[in-house]
Amino acid sequence: MASGFFALLDDIAALMDDVAIMSKVAAKKTAGLLGDDLAVNAEKASGFISSREIPVLWAITKGSLLNKLIILPIAFLLSAFVPVAITVILIIGGLYLAYEGAEKVYEYFFPHSEKMHVEDITDLSKEELIAREKEKIKAAILTDFILSIEIVIIALGAVEGEVLATKIIVVSIIAIVATIGVYGIVALIVRMDEFGAKLIDLNEEENSISDKIGRFLVRALPMVIKGLSFIGTIALLLVSGGIFVHNLEFVHHLVEGLPGIIGEFLVGVVMGIVTLLIVSGSLKIWKAIKGKN
Repeated sequence: MASGFFALLDDIAALMDDVAIMSKVAAKKTAGLLGDDLAVNAEKASGFISSREIPVLWAITKGSLLNKLIILPIAFLLSAFVPVAITVILIIGGLYLAYEGAEKVYEYFFPHSEKMHVEDITDLSKEELIAREKEKIKAAILTDFILSIEIVIIALGAVEGEVLATKIIVVSIIAIVATIGVYGIVALIVRMDEFGAKLIDLNEEENSISDKIGRFLVRALPMVIKGLSFIGTIALLLVSGGIFVHNLEFVHHLVEGLPGIIGEFLVGVVMGIVTLLIVSGSLKIWKAIKGKN
């Protein structure tokens, strides 16, 4: 009886050793995508009234955790029984990310006249603010869902050949750490100005060290948000391009002579333009048909 118990402990210890080793491997392979995830989600989580930033971030974080709960069991089942479905799902997600990235670039150069800017939100009613928040939260959770699929698939590839228990534990750890780590850092970024203001009020001295640091943080936040918006758009195109390059052999051959990041970016841009034209054209045709009726 005792020998059986200690044998079980040995098995658990061996499993945990395997999990620790494979978690490091999976973390390294998903590190680049996690960086893109951070840039994209920091941009998505910005543009709210200061008092609403944390509640909005918490709502997005809960949505991200729910995404992982949905994705993980499905990914394990599909990878075991219908592996081709994983590729199909990734391609669909890549099209969405490419479209979103291209749309951001298009709106930057050709902004809609009715587009609401961040500085106009103070003129909105409470109902309009709530509606705007819900819309941005939904968009952020949808983007997180697609990025989460990619993270989970890459993590699964890193533990290919391992026993099922190791696969489940490692990929689950990566998924949870991705959510906590990414949104924890995003929360720190969007609260930079609040922290800066507290440093300024920390003491009664004029131009103290805390005052200088506080003023720097307050002034830096708008530049950080703008920078993350730019980086987030590039990240969308890079992630989408990477999906096509790594999952479609003919696309891989088209850009194999180029440095990886340049090839993936170009593919993301091309697919974004094509998807944007198709979606925009379809919407115009739909509106014309609907107008006639």
